[in-house]
Amino acid sequence: MKADGEIIDLKRISALGKRSVPCSIDELVSLGFEAESLLRELLSELPDDQKEQVALKKEEVALKAPVIAPQKIVCLGLNYRDHAEEVGAAVPDEPAIFMKPRTAIVGPEEPVVKPRFVTQLDYEVELAIVIGRKGKNIPASDAKGYIFGYTVLNDISARDIQFKDGQWTRGKSFDTFAPMGPCLTTAEQIGDPNDLRLGTRVNGETRQDSSTRVMIFSVYEIVHHLSRVMTLEPCDIIATGTPAGVGAFMKPEPKFLELGDTVEVEIEKIGILRNRIVEE
Repeated sequence: MKADGEIIDLKRISALGKRSVPCSIDELVSLGFEAESLLRELLSELPDDQKEQVALKKEEVALKAPVIAPQKIVCLGLNYRDHAEEVGAAVPDEPAIFMKPRTAIVGPEEPVVKPRFVTQLDYEVELAIVIGRKGKNIPASDAKGYIFGYTVLNDISARDIQFKDGQWTRGKSFDTFAPMGPCLTTAEQIGDPNDLRLGTRVNGETRQDSSTRVMIFSVYEIVHHLSRVMTLEPCDIIATGTPAGVGAFMKPEPKFLELGDTVEVEIEKIGILRNRIVEE
């Protein structure tokens, strides 16, 4: 947990005997809105001297993906009008979905491995929903109550394989192709998820610069549509699609990721997720 620029170690709070805390992110997320209230209470009850005992400096920790073992990672394709336009695709009337395996997850500053036979590696900044409550057939008007929070996901894609297959799963499912982080911002903290700036930089060069306002299906509509297809469970990840500016459709020619490139994907109120491309 991050507070006032510091990282708070919940296990240390528990060790002080103040109150038991969830021992895993799954348990914490499953508390839903109660989790944030619990964490605020824990901090408010601590005397100043004990707050120093449970606080860690950023340089003392290595951040991992905020959720490392979701039951499923569901991704949307063509959910931004500007991206549909650059691809030359019709605007869908229902969300187009595919899945990524959880073995694709890596965290901030961890390497993205480019397989030797992949020639067209690409990035996609995406707002990722983290589900907090089990639900099926959720009305869009109730969807907010099923969301624990949000993180940043980079939907790394092997375009040569994706375009060859004519579908998305294989080209997006390699190990390390789902970097996530740098943190999990709760639904209460995020405010309006449908009005957030997001973008991508490669070696400092801006490639994507857009807003979730451009999404075809809003966050709450996405939860509604997906819950009609499958039961959503705590810690499920939903990647909501990417805006225009991916490398495959840059003009006058594509700009794919190369070995040694540093990719930064950033979303307002969540932070910057940075990863480097390395060889297999």
